[in-house]
Amino acid sequence: MQNAPTSKSLKIGDYRVKSAPTGVFALDGDAMFGTVPKVLWEKTNPADSQNRIQMEARTLLLLGEKHKVLIDTGIGSDFVEKYGDRLGPKFAEMYAIDRSQNSIAKTLADNGLSPNDITDVILTHLHFDHAGGATKWDGKKLVPSYPNAQYYVQKKNLETARHPNVREKASYFSANFEPLLEAGCLNLLDGNKQDLLPGVSVELSHGH
Repeated sequence: MQNAPTSKSLKIGDYRVKSAPTGVFALDGDAMFGTVPKVLWEKTNPADSQNRIQMEARTLLLLGEKHKVLIDTGIGSDFVEKYGDRLGPKFAEMYAIDRSQNSIAKTLADNGLSPNDITDVILTHLHFDHAGGATKWDGKKLVPSYPNAQYYVQKKNLETARHPNVREKASYFSANFEPLLEAGCLNLLDGNKQDLLPGVSVELSHGH
């Protein structure tokens, strides 16, 4: 499919790098700003009645001649199917998820692409707001959202996602990564790995 760029991009090496918004959601303001007093952060990030501030999940889209790469996938959209009737609607409401303006599907379409055109998906880590869009419900089961892509994630983060501590337990959902393993498309990285793709390498960091 031919690329049809509709917004500005940054040229790095053989790739055009574009911001790829996936929609907005909300998180607790105090949790996000930590030790910064609310009297300061609420001036620029006003909270709602539940003390949540609006966030936007933005991924990166790398457009090369042979590779179309997504770095992270956003939250995803199949909440009921992925997490069950009990968690699905509750999940979407809890995080005030809104795709009325932007979505990963719209971002791809704006660039002349469909999910089938993505060749590689690099997951920085498996928190739901970064990896939730990695899988989708096909009507019968969970499958990779990008059927022709190879996925990549750090081996240690997969281990953490499978056995999270109490603090991080709410951030990891097996529905976002186990189907990738079952499909045989999830490649595990072990530390720094140069030349993951032509012109693309990864560097390990412990934390956001």
